Amino acid sequence: MIPNEVYSQTILGFLAPVRAYLQDVAVSEIMINGPSQIVIERAGRLENTSARFESSEAILCALRNVAQFTGKRFDELNPILEARLPDGSRLEAVIPPITPDGPCVAIRRFSRESLDLSHLVRSGSLTEVAAEALSVLVQGKLNMIIAGGTGSGKTSLLNVLTGFAPETDRIIVIEDSKEVQVQRPHVVSMEARPADEHGQGAVSIRDLFRATLRMRPDRIIIGEIRGAEALDIVQAMVSGHGGCMGTLHATYPRDTLTRLETMAMMSDVNMPLTALRMQIASGVNVIVQVTRMQDGSRAVSHITEVLGFDIQSGRYQLRDLFVRKLFGVAGDGTLRSELVPTGALPSLMPQLRERGLDLPVAMYACARESEPANAKNQNICDA
Repeated sequence: MIPNEVYSQTILGFLAPVRAYLQDVAVSEIMINGPSQIVIERAGRLENTSARFESSEAILCALRNVAQFTGKRFDELNPILEARLPDGSRLEAVIPPITPDGPCVAIRRFSRESLDLSHLVRSGSLTEVAAEALSVLVQGKLNMIIAGGTGSGKTSLLNVLTGFAPETDRIIVIEDSKEVQVQRPHVVSMEARPADEHGQGAVSIRDLFRATLRMRPDRIIIGEIRGAEALDIVQAMVSGHGGCMGTLHATYPRDTLTRLETMAMMSDVNMPLTALRMQIASGVNVIVQVTRMQDGSRAVSHITEVLGFDIQSGRYQLRDLFVRKLFGVAGDGTLRSELVPTGALPSLMPQLRERGLDLPVAMYACARESEPANAKNQNICDA
């Protein structure tokens, strides 16, 4: 086994052309499109660089080193590599023949300093009222999905939200590649494993999830839901495992449930579609939608409650608790926007009050101001 310190120095040597970007805290992504094109993302915007590798073989040497250390096969028969660098950065690489023009690498970097609530409020991603509301919803053990596009800040927000869980909770985290950083004392982390060169030894997210259910979890967190494990997660949500959280790729709250439904249908369990939809609507309580804004900033765009599934119309029923309103573009090109309460109060208020929790006063004030509108449409939208 190669010591981590040796591996760290070795891989930095192989990645010398981009070493400065790997050590720059402002850089969030490094994209290597062959030896002669390297692009970085800084402050949400893409920048071309003058950095170059000597050849495709130089990139391949670095990738083989990463694969060797992480115990993964990486060759023409296995041309996709998903791994983690010593500093925790996530690496995804694809090589010929899949990419005829040479190796293609994307390195997602994560801040060494854990984001906290105050940072999200200062950056405008959340308001103090929305942050307080999310804190109450998490403490109330509501099941929550954080959804958004690639690079929208799903995992960063998930890390912050886990900090609202009581310190006494036993939290089990399941991931393909370790990214979630739970700032709580009682945490068990599990990581899926691919099969070896003989096709043996694979441990899937579904395998880990089933094992987790017998390990007395107070909360189960899935780093990213992207396959048949969606059905297991939904069934856990409806069978008494409150406080589940996970992320998935979706653009709007209504798409989040559709994506979850589609992934659940990938499982080997034959379930009537209506029954599946009713379980999803019953299991998922809240959707937190994050987005990358036009100016490159990342922000929460919706906090939406899932009210249920209407059999007659065949639609999920959603109610926005917070939505982001746009107010124009500032002189420096940044978008002016704010996440504001809609005046709707969650239907699960009794569950929150049973735990001695209550919503921010500002949400009640907004509800009183918008009472006529709420009485008319209750801020319910079909999805």
